[in-house]
Amino acid sequence: MSQLNESPFITVERRKAVTIIISAIILSLALGIGLMRVGSGFASRSSDGITVTGSAKTTATADNAVWILSVNLSSPNVGTAVKKVDSDVAALSKYLTTGGISSEALTLGPVSTYANEEYVNGNSTGRILSYRANRDVTVRTSDVQLVSKLSQGIGAILETGINVNNYGPQYYISNLPELRPALMSEAMKDAKLRAEALTKAVGSQLGSLVNVKAGPIQITTPDSTMTADYGAYDTSTIEKTVTATLSVTFKTN
Repeated sequence: MSQLNESPFITVERRKAVTIIISAIILSLALGIGLMRVGSGFASRSSDGITVTGSAKTTATADNAVWILSVNLSSPNVGTAVKKVDSDVAALSKYLTTGGISSEALTLGPVSTYANEEYVNGNSTGRILSYRANRDVTVRTSDVQLVSKLSQGIGAILETGINVNNYGPQYYISNLPELRPALMSEAMKDAKLRAEALTKAVGSQLGSLVNVKAGPIQITTPDSTMTADYGAYDTSTIEKTVTATLSVTFKTN
């Protein structure tokens, strides 16, 4: 009889209470299942081991230089342009050989010419204004210091009126095949030390080696932080830094 006389307000409140209890039970179950999945996920990842990156670097001195110089000029007559560019190339070659570069270290490229046409409102008139001729002179030598000295003094030849495009020498190291294995070995030692430090910090022990992935060699200017996904090779300086990296995975116990 009392239930029949129960007020509507009390009935609504009871319904709210039941709804809250059911929601709390569902939320607890969801959290419990979620935590179980997260825990099993951590366990599966930890069973795969630990992956660290090891690196090693060394300094290297370039022992080969390639220096490309381009002589170019224009003249109203194609024949005059070709003769003048040959004369300028001879003067440039003399500057190099007098400076100590052997004639065998010089390679003269072919003479190339093209016509400078007249255009009016974007349309060619068919009239040739001038002819441009150019020829490359390439220096290849192991005397990198001599090349560096001559490149810094190239202004002397420019002062004579010869138009030379100088993009600067490029310096290379020839002993990279010997450096690479030694650097990889040092990078492997560095990776192991890092992995041991990490596992020790969490009370674990380092297990056997699972996988090793070598990264590209980075050849940069001294103290440079430049890296490239496919490797870097800076040729602007004689002194270089060579860096090797490895991604190494170990099992953990």
